[in-house]
Amino acid sequence: MKKFVLTGLLLSGIVFSGMAQSKAANDPKAKTVLDGVSNKFKSLKSVVANFVLRVEGAKNGVNDSKKGTVYLKGAKYKVTLPGQEIISDNKTSWTYAKDVNEVTINNVDQSSGAMTPAKLFTNFYDKDYLYRLDGETNEKGKVLQNIELTPTDKSKNIFKVIVSVDKKNQSIAKMKVFEKNGNHYTYEITSFTPNANVTDATFTFDAKKYPGVEVVDLR
Repeated sequence: MKKFVLTGLLLSGIVFSGMAQSKAANDPKAKTVLDGVSNKFKSLKSVVANFVLRVEGAKNGVNDSKKGTVYLKGAKYKVTLPGQEIISDNKTSWTYAKDVNEVTINNVDQSSGAMTPAKLFTNFYDKDYLYRLDGETNEKGKVLQNIELTPTDKSKNIFKVIVSVDKKNQSIAKMKVFEKNGNHYTYEITSFTPNANVTDATFTFDAKKYPGVEVVDLR
């Protein structure tokens, strides 16, 4: 479950490859909010964001939370969670599991509709989702604009995503993913540092720093 939550949702699981939806079906107010987030992110050289991932299983079957950090620079990213790291330089991806000291290497599929951390902050919504503004809420001193996204491909396990945008800062504050099986996954951004000093070396896996690591190369 834990490995699926990270690799399956945050990085490559929110995959909707259905037909593009009609623009007329979308809420123009929601698009204005999402475009604001996308334009702001594109203007930044890099981002470091801390987040909390909360898992709620169907009928309270699973309840878990963990803290993580995501580093972003263009299409490159690195995600760290307790016991796991996922790194991509937009050509190669590395998934490291600490409990077995193993790293799995893959080529990045540029044609894939997969959701990556970089895509989350850009205009991922314009091809595979219908979206509408679902009002505003006040949380922790912030005014959040809540946008409901539903995939155009109804065969997928994920049937709804709620993206909450900080109205003042035009940045994503929270994202909640709803699965048909009743599981919910919430990603809450706890800090957001724009234009952080992030080197390109952050986005490659250096095996020398992991003594004895087993390499599984699937390229």
